[in-house]
Amino acid sequence: MYRHDHNNAKNNGVLIIDLEGQTLQPEERELLLHPGVVGVLFFARNFHDRKQLCDLVRDIRSIRQNLILMVDQEGGRVQRFRNDFTRLPPAERYASYFKCDPQKALELVEDCGWLMAEEILSCGLDMSLAPVLDLNLGLTDIVGDRAFGCEPETVIKLAGAWFSGVRESGMPCIGKHFPGHGSVNEDSHLTLPRDSRALDAIQQQDMAPFKALIEQGIEAIMPAHIVFPEVDDQPCGFSSIWLKDILREQIGFNGLVISDCLTMEGAASAGSYTVRVEKALNAGCDLLLLSSREGVREVLPWLERSSFSTPDLSSLQARGGRALEELVTMDRYLSCKDRLDYLSERFN
Repeated sequence: MYRHDHNNAKNNGVLIIDLEGQTLQPEERELLLHPGVVGVLFFARNFHDRKQLCDLVRDIRSIRQNLILMVDQEGGRVQRFRNDFTRLPPAERYASYFKCDPQKALELVEDCGWLMAEEILSCGLDMSLAPVLDLNLGLTDIVGDRAFGCEPETVIKLAGAWFSGVRESGMPCIGKHFPGHGSVNEDSHLTLPRDSRALDAIQQQDMAPFKALIEQGIEAIMPAHIVFPEVDDQPCGFSSIWLKDILREQIGFNGLVISDCLTMEGAASAGSYTVRVEKALNAGCDLLLLSSREGVREVLPWLERSSFSTPDLSSLQARGGRALEELVTMDRYLSCKDRLDYLSERFN
């Protein structure tokens, strides 16, 4: 179905794709061998329990060992793996704790980042698509309790502590949704939001957490599907002004730029899936999330003819992880779970 010469294939992998279920289908085995595919994004539909997940990951790794395997495991309503995993709170709960006891809140959020990462790594995945660096300004539910707070300084401290814990485990991180999704009313999954503020206002408020985490060495950034007409008439993820001029040149980010999913309505205005991919790559995205089988089928032949090449993915490959049997006996793990119970009781 997807015929290509592996010995002479171009190094043009940029797609991170999805899977239909809890085991690999024949077509998916072919897709994972295609040089245009570099990773898999897991959803709740791909998960039943820990054993099934580990079996699926082993199956994927047996086909291509170096694929980047990722999941949204932020906590709260955005936690794809739940059975057999620690139920993590929404980021907003850490912010509530921070108001009462900043030091203990920072210690807990760092340990929670570490715990989340260790549980994911123990199943053979590489990373969680987090942290959310948006501000919760009360304008949109798509951010809401996923944010570490409404003030840039609070978000910087809490997200920085979370990042430190995740990094200690050996897992890379991605900050999202650059330059900030908290100042629009609309949900970019459903429409294309517009933020009419001037660049100075965005830089002083929304972009501050991104700058801070970039200075701390965050490995990847995910741009928002939002138009900022005072800066560019293209959505951020399709804008070379945002991704090359501002993110790369002005801020100095030298990690990887991973698009938000190109199936979202905020991306649909760009055109067909192939046009979306071409525009995102030309704008400065390095890797592209595409959770549409129709879209993947459309894009792969185009990628084979394109001149785009795979970036260095080594920064996204996990460099740690321990067996679950060891993890669940560690004092840090047990203490973190106890403190999470306290957090839930106090701030639920």
